[in-house]
Amino acid sequence: MDEQLTRKTVVLRELRDWTLSIILAIIIALLFQNYVYAQSEVHNISMQNTLVAGQRLIEDKWSYRFKSPERGDIVVIHGPESPLRLVKRVVGLPGDIIDVRDGAVYLNGMQYVEPYVKGQTLSGTMSFPYTVAPKQLFVMGDNREHSEDSREIGPIAFSSIEGKVVIRIWPLTKFGLL
Repeated sequence: MDEQLTRKTVVLRELRDWTLSIILAIIIALLFQNYVYAQSEVHNISMQNTLVAGQRLIEDKWSYRFKSPERGDIVVIHGPESPLRLVKRVVGLPGDIIDVRDGAVYLNGMQYVEPYVKGQTLSGTMSFPYTVAPKQLFVMGDNREHSEDSREIGPIAFSSIEGKVVIRIWPLTKFGLL
């Protein structure tokens, strides 16, 4: 009888250990997904030719806790500025003067060279020149003629930046750092 009780105890203890390990692994994975790195999918054409619909990305949610976004970063936006999660490129930082004229962007008085841009940059509903306020960013999609960005929805608060896009993981033929 003691041998049967010992086996039952060993099996129950093993089952308990496995259950706790699986629960702990799930909790760690969820925390990692919510606060460190996450996977996102491109759903529209506003970032063509850099990103196209259906591509999957890895978003770094961690580094902006220690440093500010930089001009040229591709960021994921999730805040009150738009009901949708947006993927855009940072064009203007706090204090920058943005101007849009002759189909191009001028940054602090000089034409901003953007080899990744598709189409002409038009002013949208915003009045230019525009000075970016503290704790805000001016963002635009790379496909300038088909992008809802700061020209339409206004500047983006730092607090609305969910993270920085760092890697394209799908399709595999386009895998790499961004």
